[in-house]
Amino acid sequence: QVRLKESGGGLVRPGGSLRLSCAASGSIFSINVMGWYRQAPGKQRELVARITSGGVTNYADSVKGRFTISGDNAQNTVHLQMDGLKPEDTAVYKCNTKGIIRDSGNLFDSWGQGTQVTVSS
Repeated sequence: QVRLKESGGGLVRPGGSLRLSCAASGSIFSINVMGWYRQAPGKQRELVARITSGGVTNYADSVKGRFTISGDNAQNTVHLQMDGLKPEDTAVYKCNTKGIIRDSGNLFDSWGQGTQVTVSS
């Protein structure tokens, strides 16, 4: 079983910054990719950013140049630095990770509980 612990959400004014962190633990043999998704009220969940174990990153067009994702393979953690926040960034942000379970070799696709990010003046 793989567990994800998220931290760093909150309330911030437009133009402000927040840093989200997610730590994976449990029976992990390897992690292939870690990322952040978000879902605003009345909208579909969307990918914000993700990073592979090899360091390849992908970003939603709406956050390019403002958000930066980074990972620590040794610690099984991922961070999302969010700068220049806008009201439209308001959403519940969820961490996701995919990889291989130790011993069984089965694949896993795990989600965190989510953390609220609210951008408002």
